[in-house]
Amino acid sequence: MKQRIIQEVEQTEQEEKCLTEYKQEMELLMQEKMAHVEELRQIHADINAMETVIKQAEDARNRARETAKLIHNNDYQPLKHDIDRMRREYLGLERLPELYETESDLISPERFARSYFDRPLQKAEWRVEVRGDDLMPPLGLHPHPSHQGGPTPFLAPQPLQGPSKPEPRPLPPAPGPPAPTFRYHWQQPPPMKSCLSCHQQIHRNAPICPLCKAKSRSRNPKKPKKKD
Repeated sequence: MKQRIIQEVEQTEQEEKCLTEYKQEMELLMQEKMAHVEELRQIHADINAMETVIKQAEDARNRARETAKLIHNNDYQPLKHDIDRMRREYLGLERLPELYETESDLISPERFARSYFDRPLQKAEWRVEVRGDDLMPPLGLHPHPSHQGGPTPFLAPQPLQGPSKPEPRPLPPAPGPPAPTFRYHWQQPPPMKSCLSCHQQIHRNAPICPLCKAKSRSRNPKKPKKKD
């Protein structure tokens, strides 16, 4: 029994030493873990900072691109167009080269290309393209005098009576769209009657009320025709 006690005490001392080593190893592992956590936190902070820098750089690039595009389309191009026109009409010179021709290493031909939504609205675009008055012949060109004042058929061909052109006259305002015509405006609503149960309006010939499902009888039933 004494020997058993000694063995257990020695085992206790040995396990105590092992526990001390294990705890030291665990502490080292925790320190390494915290170091990695700090590294991860720093990495995430660097990622967030880099995302902010990228966003600012993209905004600055977009602002510079839009500013260059606005100056080119709104100021440079109209001025160059006027200068080219005066050089051609008054001096007989060729047009000035485009920016993409002189700065081909920096500016491409499609850099300042206008899309449909970027180009300015022309006057002809917000007006009605085909007006009713444009489809009518000028005064004095009616082939039949008896039809003057009557309605002109839509897109009817009108022969010309001479090579002389009519004098220009101010165009009247464009007429409004024609009033819609309904094909069956003359039809009347179907004959109705009141249901004897729910007193709702139903078709006169309906055998059953669609609302209360009660059988309906006509107050004025049709009489059978007499055979000849």
